Amino acid sequence: MPGPENTTERADTIGETSTTAHHLSPEVEAEIEAAMADLAKEEEAADSHKPKIRGPRVVQAGREHRTGHVVSVGPTDIFVEFGPKELGVLDRTQFQEDELPKVGSELEVVVNRYDPAESLYLCARPGTVQKADWEMLQPGQTLEAVVTGSNKGGLELEVAGHRAFMPASQVSLDRINDLSKFIGEKLTCTVSRVDRAGKGNIVLSRRDLLNAERAEKAGKLRETLKEGDVVEGTVRKIMPFGAFIDLGGIDGLVHVSDLAHDRIHMGERNVERYVKEGETVRVQVLKIDWEANRLSLGIKQLMDDPFQTTTADIAEGADLTGRVTKIMEFGAFIEVAPGVEGLVHISELDWRRVGKVEEVLKQDEIITVKVLKIDPESRRISLSLKQTKEPPAGAEAHSEGG
Repeated sequence: MPGPENTTERADTIGETSTTAHHLSPEVEAEIEAAMADLAKEEEAADSHKPKIRGPRVVQAGREHRTGHVVSVGPTDIFVEFGPKELGVLDRTQFQEDELPKVGSELEVVVNRYDPAESLYLCARPGTVQKADWEMLQPGQTLEAVVTGSNKGGLELEVAGHRAFMPASQVSLDRINDLSKFIGEKLTCTVSRVDRAGKGNIVLSRRDLLNAERAEKAGKLRETLKEGDVVEGTVRKIMPFGAFIDLGGIDGLVHVSDLAHDRIHMGERNVERYVKEGETVRVQVLKIDWEANRLSLGIKQLMDDPFQTTTADIAEGADLTGRVTKIMEFGAFIEVAPGVEGLVHISELDWRRVGKVEEVLKQDEIITVKVLKIDPESRRISLSLKQTKEPPAGAEAHSEGG
């Protein structure tokens, strides 16, 4: 069984360049350029009505990570000392009350800029969603942006009063066919690239944040999940051999043999008869192999077995009423209870010799049959139509043992 690593794409590697950008894959770069080209005419038309973009104000610190000692935790601000005459400040609201650092403890921060008037480094907690400021935008920064539109290449957003773009491949970990559903939403994302020259293009991404969130959930699941647990998950992908279920950070596979008590042949259409992508389902954890990254799940284990339920209430020799569901060359299948079928062999259709099943039965016809045999191991029920009829003279003795 494929492991979760086969179903989740890896995020693009990000790194800062001399052009204030993160390293993006050639595919993503091509995607960005194509989408930007589509917007070029619209931007040129809007340029005459927009104020010119100002260049960045030169700052001393940039977006570097620094570690210092907490010297004060006040009602609104936290002060951190990096060294002699090097003091940083960050907003207390970036911490929950139970997360507040203690005076004297070490604290890692991100330096946004240096304020010469106050002789302070203005800092933030790493990963904290911050208010966007054009002059402070840097690759790797986490911020919130409002989605203003969509096109075939991705999402159009607004950041600090400027237009931004998010490639379709960076919107989600899974493929999304209709990006327009994000219009109007405020998304937490990271800055992948800032082009302060020219049009001032900003490129954003959500994949790093989503991957980190997924990894955190996966870590917790690995610690708590055990075989036999019943959990809820989302159908993530339909395959010919089953369905991958996202349990919230980890994917598990429900094989076709564990979808339902029915016999299901491999094939995506057959699997889709029982589950749909995006659907929430209850599953039971059947087997865990973290070393091989394999998680086997089952759905039928949480359902009553219709075969056992039905056969527990009937006995061999009983008469049942059922519907003809399939006509084959060798006989006909009769549904005697929801999801439970038995077979009337062609030799059990009539006391006379039958050449074709269609001579006796029609599709969906309701008939009465007699139970000849119930085989729990093979899950088969043998039925007879002729045994419900009076045999002609001499036919009964001839049929014994046959």
